[in-house]
Amino acid sequence: MRYVLKKVLSMALTLFVVSICVFFAFSLIPGDPVTRMFGTEATPELIAQYREKMGLNDPLIVRYFRWLFAFLQGDMGTSYDYKIPVAGMLAEKVPITLTLAIMSFVIMTIISIPLGIYTAKHENGIADHIVNVINQIIMAIPPFFSGIIMTFIFGLVLKMFKPGGFVSYTKDFWGFIKYLILPAIAIALPKAAMATKLLRGSVIDEAAKDYTRTAYSRGNTTNGVLYLHVLKNAMIPVVTFMGMALADMVAGSIVIEQVFGIPGISRILLTSINNRDYPVVEAIIMGISVLVLLINLLVDIIYRIIDPRIEVES
Repeated sequence: MRYVLKKVLSMALTLFVVSICVFFAFSLIPGDPVTRMFGTEATPELIAQYREKMGLNDPLIVRYFRWLFAFLQGDMGTSYDYKIPVAGMLAEKVPITLTLAIMSFVIMTIISIPLGIYTAKHENGIADHIVNVINQIIMAIPPFFSGIIMTFIFGLVLKMFKPGGFVSYTKDFWGFIKYLILPAIAIALPKAAMATKLLRGSVIDEAAKDYTRTAYSRGNTTNGVLYLHVLKNAMIPVVTFMGMALADMVAGSIVIEQVFGIPGISRILLTSINNRDYPVVEAIIMGISVLVLLINLLVDIIYRIIDPRIEVES
């Protein structure tokens, strides 16, 4: 409990620093949101009126703490462009992006763990060499490019889905899940290739250590030594990678959403950056930061579950 409390306090401090960086960075970017709102119809009087109304004439530090205190109370502000609460805008989009990231993580895990174990057990065999070659090819292809290829093959050639024909989870949940399968695979494949290679190397390294020979001398079978002794230690670096991969999948899904025409947070984020709609951008970045920190906390807790002897620095 004490360790978790320290991590939570550390997370709070980190988020405070991130909030400062996010707010002040966007405040220093050239461009005025009021001018962007009215375009050619903007007059000096109109700009001054709306800047005062939106609180943009207040000192930067005052605006920051006003935004921070409101954010802590669940008020993410109002979109400059859409004139509606940011929380309401994101409530419909966040489940789409999170579902895509979770599906990608599940696919990565299902592929990488069995393949990593199998190739380690059959080191330097034909299957090991084939998997290694395929891994190198997959890791060299960016997810957005594999997404384009999948869209062309499965969408335009095989007609297995309609490119851009997104199905909302509120109308047809299973249709929504089916539409996300290919985008999830595009995101998951490079991470699965990396995780497979990492797990393979980790298992081989652990299998060469003294404690495995001791386990064999006690009459354990190969599978017994692998699953009861080696795998637990071999998974430690893989857990770290998977934690980082899950966080990266949330950010990586932004590009894939554009390729497959998925109306997740990417469309709002890119539009809001272009329109200087800072409350929306700040809310999305802070949300992603919270998610990354929670994943890191979960990884540290899993460390201790896998091996209680590990001292995780707080």
